[in-house]
Amino acid sequence: MSLTESSALRDAPPSWIEERRRAAFAAFDGAAMPSETEEVWRYVDLGFDVSDYQLAEGGAEALPADAVLGNEIGHAAGTATVIDGATTDVRSDAPDGVVFESVAKAVVSHETMLQEVYGKGIPVDLDKLAAAHHAFSTDGVVLYVPPATAVTQPFVIDVQATRPGAVSFPHVTVVVEESSQASVVVNNRSADGTGALVVPQIELYVRDNARLDMSVVQNWDYSSTALAHGRAVVGRDATLRLAEAGLGGELSRFHLMVDLVGRGAHAEILGAYFGEQEQTLDYRYFMNHAAPNTTSEMFLKGAVEDEALSVFTGMIRIEEEAQRTNAHQTNRNLILSDGARAQSVPNLEILANDVRCGHGSTVGPLEDEQRYYLMSRGIDRPRADRLQVRGFFEEAIGRFPHPGLAGPLREWINAKYVNAQEEGRV
Repeated sequence: MSLTESSALRDAPPSWIEERRRAAFAAFDGAAMPSETEEVWRYVDLGFDVSDYQLAEGGAEALPADAVLGNEIGHAAGTATVIDGATTDVRSDAPDGVVFESVAKAVVSHETMLQEVYGKGIPVDLDKLAAAHHAFSTDGVVLYVPPATAVTQPFVIDVQATRPGAVSFPHVTVVVEESSQASVVVNNRSADGTGALVVPQIELYVRDNARLDMSVVQNWDYSSTALAHGRAVVGRDATLRLAEAGLGGELSRFHLMVDLVGRGAHAEILGAYFGEQEQTLDYRYFMNHAAPNTTSEMFLKGAVEDEALSVFTGMIRIEEEAQRTNAHQTNRNLILSDGARAQSVPNLEILANDVRCGHGSTVGPLEDEQRYYLMSRGIDRPRADRLQVRGFFEEAIGRFPHPGLAGPLREWINAKYVNAQEEGRV
């Protein structure tokens, strides 16, 4: 099915969604694809037009269960499976009042609540891909946690792409109301050779004195492209901890915008990524401090080998009224092959005069001094380098909100590097 206005309205949505989709389709139809001449797309040439893709349609079979990840996470408060943009299975053991269900059902069963938040996070006119998502996304997952409710076990959302050459638009909306707590794991994956295009959106609303811990595992196959947008709004004395592990995808991009809008709001954004072959892993993170006494930290570590490229552009903006802000960003990169590249561009925009703010960025190879130290103690060079890579990532992985993910992440990263060693690529 082509990306037309009729396909945007294919599921006979409620009138308010139909109105939004018509407006989004007009924006999509009139927009050009993003170009690397734009600062926010610098270093990355898409080389395709989303309009050339066909919509992924229903009826696909789910991928085999991700047993490793499931076992490490343990018992979940709820699970959902999203296949090619359509939610096929939702189960919940959450307390009364918690809503965890598909977008398609929630727009009917919880219409009033959803109207206030659904699709409000990412501006339609941000770029053609954002407009496409607003026009063609019909399903996904909604999590709503009512006031004064703590759900300590995670909600696990398994997002899959299975249709070769098709595009899907999965959507996740999370609302954690005042004085509540929630935990979410999103697992993005596809089978080898799928060659899909995935354009997800994640929108997070963390109300006053609330807490949200979220981990995103990006494990698309090496022939698929994922271009994601995320938005978080964090209220007074609220806390957001969000981590992303970037492992797969021919091209994987995460454009994340965080707004700290209440006094005392805190956000911690973590990342660990490893690119190989001809992968491109692209992170554009924007932190906006719009209230006083807010704090934030971005902390990402990555490695690239073969001909891979990583891009990190970080921006901390401190509004004039955001006095007594404390904000920092750090991005460290390892270059493991001569042909690999890492672009790291931290930025600060400070309009207040009573702040503590800083950034750090490094790009370089493994350290000879550490290698020689390990080898002097009887460790051979390949193992010494593996230990150095593992130690490099540990500072990031060890801070992920869900400790159960640490084991699988270590194994996946180690496997990438060991395979490259054994094949003589590093």
